[in-house]
Amino acid sequence: MEQKQYDDPVKSPVVQEIILCNRIGAIAMCLAKRLGVEPLRALLLFYRSQTCRHLHDKRTGLYLYSDGYIADETMREFA
Repeated sequence: MEQKQYDDPVKSPVVQEIILCNRIGAIAMCLAKRLGVEPLRALLLFYRSQTCRHLHDKRTGLYLYSDGYIADETMREFA
């Protein structure tokens, strides 16, 4: 199978997935601090949220917002 070449390596799906994974980790750390829970617990809460599903859906544009904003959205979802 031939792999597609990208003019900008950052546009590669593999690189995009790595960037998203790093963002999710940062969001989980924000949640952990705000909720006073362990980072792993915050990560699990985030992965179970509708906000996480929206972050993975490029059509929502949520990926354009800051990690803190996304953490706030997640907290509002569980309020």
